[in-house]
Amino acid sequence: MNILFIEDEPKIANFVQTGLKEQGFVVDYCDNGDEGYLRAMENAYDAIVLDIMVPGKDGLAILKGLRRAGHNVPVILLTARNELDDRLEGLNLGADDYIAKPFFVEELAARILAVVRRSIGDRQNQIVIGSLKLDRITREVTCDHQVIELTTREFNLLEYLMRSPGRVFTRTQILEHVWGYDFNPNTNVVDVCIQRIRKKIDGMGAGDLIESVRGVGYRFRKLES
Repeated sequence: MNILFIEDEPKIANFVQTGLKEQGFVVDYCDNGDEGYLRAMENAYDAIVLDIMVPGKDGLAILKGLRRAGHNVPVILLTARNELDDRLEGLNLGADDYIAKPFFVEELAARILAVVRRSIGDRQNQIVIGSLKLDRITREVTCDHQVIELTTREFNLLEYLMRSPGRVFTRTQILEHVWGYDFNPNTNVVDVCIQRIRKKIDGMGAGDLIESVRGVGYRFRKLES
């Protein structure tokens, strides 16, 4: 899942980013409200984790602006324990949940999954193409009910391709989404990861579903219904 995380306290930012990435989330981070608001308006995220007290546009103003613009992305507010009024105002403005500092990153991850599940519904949690099924909540991939063991990175890449079958993604796009914007664009990690995924899903009999587009990148084959 692609998460926008807006927080200006370095220690909290570091441990949250590390913890969420270890659990398979893709985290887009910024440390001020003005930049965070622009990213939230311009990009599609599965959820936003938002500290109320950030420099620039504060968290409640960001939330209010998103809801006024019709953005229904799930939002979890980070608050101090004594900020009851802010929590209530945030919920009234359309926040989906809040968590008080200090907190365990495992709890935050569970809350993210919960608000996303409520937002998109159980049907949209699963992507099924041919005999291959990917569950975004349980993070399980199966082929004809046989589980395919994938690493976190392999799962994220496969999900990214399966969400838009037939669409060609460049290596740079895949790097930015799955590995992060600051990753070396000249690396061959995308090709290596694609080969590992192909070997695993082909070995289960799913067929040759990931296609190479010469000089461009990769796409997940769109099957005729």
